Amino acid sequence: MDEAEKDHLRVLARGPRRRPFVREQVPEAIRHLIAGLERPAYVTGRRLDLLAWNDAAAELFTDFGRLPDEDRNVLRYLLLDPQARRLFGPGWPEEARRVVARFRTAHDLWPADPSFVGLAAGLRRDCPEFAAWWTQHPILTSGNGRKTLHHPEQGVRTFSYATFQANDHPALQLSLYTPL
Repeated sequence: MDEAEKDHLRVLARGPRRRPFVREQVPEAIRHLIAGLERPAYVTGRRLDLLAWNDAAAELFTDFGRLPDEDRNVLRYLLLDPQARRLFGPGWPEEARRVVARFRTAHDLWPADPSFVGLAAGLRRDCPEFAAWWTQHPILTSGNGRKTLHHPEQGVRTFSYATFQANDHPALQLSLYTPL
């Protein structure tokens, strides 16, 4: 097992001491921070719900504000939106598997919570790839790397990305994209 898998096993071994999942709220200070960034940035919670994003992220990915709250989720966007598959192009399967592994890591901490169970069940039903990857039980914490996107108007663009955890709100993660 790698370090992320070992850490995950240690957390699971401590037992179920979790309260029911409640969708996170983004403090106004963090909202102002990402709104002021010129580079694409967004904030996600434990379930990978998209909680806040800036105009640059909306231009690069999609206007998440047009979606109902329950659909503002990185997994639902990436796995179910045909526009996302086109945007990620040939790199879509790798990116999708990476995000599924991040979700699995959080899901295992709330295995019986209706919010997590419902999201996973819907994705298993609506995305055959998710159903296959889910049975592999992938584990991955946040990270950084590169993504090549095939934007319909901006063309092919490569970004480095990094995720940051908020000190005062550890469930929140800021993802920041820098063009290369």
